[in-house]
Amino acid sequence: MKQHKKGLALWIAAVLVLLAGALLAGYKGRAESVQEAMRDAVLHNVNQIDLFGVKVVNPGLISAFTVTAILLLAAVLIRVLVIPRFKLAPGKLQLALEELVGLFDGMAKSNSPHRNGFLGAYIFAAGAYIFVGTLFELLGLQAVTVHGEPITLPAPLSDVNAAIAMGVLSYLVILSGGIAGNGLGGVGKTLKEFSLPISMSFRLFGALLSGLLVTELVYYFVTLSYVVPVVVGVLFTLLHAIIQTYVLTMLTALYYGEVSETSHKSPKTEEAAAASGK
Repeated sequence: MKQHKKGLALWIAAVLVLLAGALLAGYKGRAESVQEAMRDAVLHNVNQIDLFGVKVVNPGLISAFTVTAILLLAAVLIRVLVIPRFKLAPGKLQLALEELVGLFDGMAKSNSPHRNGFLGAYIFAAGAYIFVGTLFELLGLQAVTVHGEPITLPAPLSDVNAAIAMGVLSYLVILSGGIAGNGLGGVGKTLKEFSLPISMSFRLFGALLSGLLVTELVYYFVTLSYVVPVVVGVLFTLLHAIIQTYVLTMLTALYYGEVSETSHKSPKTEEAAAASGK
């Protein structure tokens, strides 16, 4: 009990010291206004990065390349070093991997019991990309803009282009399920949900951008830029990573199962309907 009280007292003392430092530091102004900082967080038309001297790109593209490389490297290492060592009595890492795969596989089977092989693989990949990509901004990796100023690489999906690409790709996967299950009739069933890629895209973009803008506001005012951004940034990032991963994968699995379900009647059903009509 004494140790807990001592630890709590130290934590409170540290917070008070940091708050005192924030108040004593005062406000010294910034090179850009808060409106300009938030506008650039959305449009990325100022703090851009030179990509190997070939083209000037948004920092979100660099983040997307980095996250993709991390996931591909992790997949290769797991396949080469971990999976060959799987045992009947699983260890912690094997159990975690099996639970993770089972989670998305179960989601695919429950929403599309008739056709789920490719669906399970896709929502696993999409979920991993959204989750890791959202947590990526917590690493605080730095890059240099074309103006020579440092910038922290954002989450890839905080760029509207990346969010639209993810939404459209998920919609195309749903369309492929409709074609595989119902041929050209599946195209019509899928096209009825024409607003789906827009809603998925802007749901991703809006959720991640809201966390980015809130953190930007907190960082902008120096009196709040001690301790508070850590709590706000981590909580918003973890919350968005979990929620957006679940929402997009669940929507994709749900609509995929709906459009890929065979709609034509079986011969027995048609005979029964004819008999009842007579």
